[in-house]
Amino acid sequence: MKILITGGAGYIGSEMVGFLLNKGHEVTVVDTLDYGCTSLLRYIGHPRFYFEKMDVRRRDLLKPKLREADIIIPLACLVGFPLCEDKPTEAIEINHTANEWIAENKSKDQRVIYPCTNSGYGVADGDGICTEESPLNPISLYGSTKVSAEKAYQQAEECCTLRLATVFGPSSRPRTDLLVNNFVLKALKDRVLVLYECEFMRNYVHIWDICRVYNFIIDNWDKCKNETFNIGNDDINMNKLQLAEKINQYCPVEIIKAEFTQDLDKRNYIVSSQKIYDLGFSCEYDLDTGIQQLINMYELIDEPWYGNY
Repeated sequence: MKILITGGAGYIGSEMVGFLLNKGHEVTVVDTLDYGCTSLLRYIGHPRFYFEKMDVRRRDLLKPKLREADIIIPLACLVGFPLCEDKPTEAIEINHTANEWIAENKSKDQRVIYPCTNSGYGVADGDGICTEESPLNPISLYGSTKVSAEKAYQQAEECCTLRLATVFGPSSRPRTDLLVNNFVLKALKDRVLVLYECEFMRNYVHIWDICRVYNFIIDNWDKCKNETFNIGNDDINMNKLQLAEKINQYCPVEIIKAEFTQDLDKRNYIVSSQKIYDLGFSCEYDLDTGIQQLINMYELIDEPWYGNY
């Protein structure tokens, strides 16, 4: 199939391209390359890989690319609450308005797999478990723009929406600002982890399992279309203290609890991905694997400048 990935040079997209090419698909990436082009260089010799430098807000340029695709994977996004707070206008235009336009302008037969975020659950009851039926309560501009885009796709035909856990692991376009990736970097560089509100719960998923679930959904479209799925590894639902202690097993680090300081990111939830598991998907990459991969990756990176800043 012909697959269009917007924002395909980013952290997730640059890994997903390889997974989709290996499955025999034709992949076209559009991206502004704000973070450089190196993440895609490994694909330039592939006969089914195509690239065009483009801003998704340029509807005149995006429309012909949209029409050519069988499957649309809209990854173009200002990711994370700090970046969205710094650039609120761009966040609304790219995260919400551009996706709303895609949902309204795709053909009825074109398939869309849209990645929302389970940060949309916001601050949940610590005793409860968030399922796809749980109410959404985004507490940041990032979360609210992603949730509003999800709603637009849910109103269109032939769309599947995903609520991703906090992603971790190596990529050709690394991100050091994601929680697991950041903790491993700080453990290696500073040998100290300062934890704010360390009891706050998060769920996590390896980046390669995100790529795998996209292939799974494409291969099982009749079961997945017009549905919403939480995507995480339920075996590693844990709080920040437990995460730090796990990292300490591979990289000795001093763990300091900052009892009187608040975390600006207030997310606190336990999320179940059982719905996608019931269809036959399972995660292959655990936290131990990801931590060891990140340690190896950081041995190659001298300066931790990679992030969505």
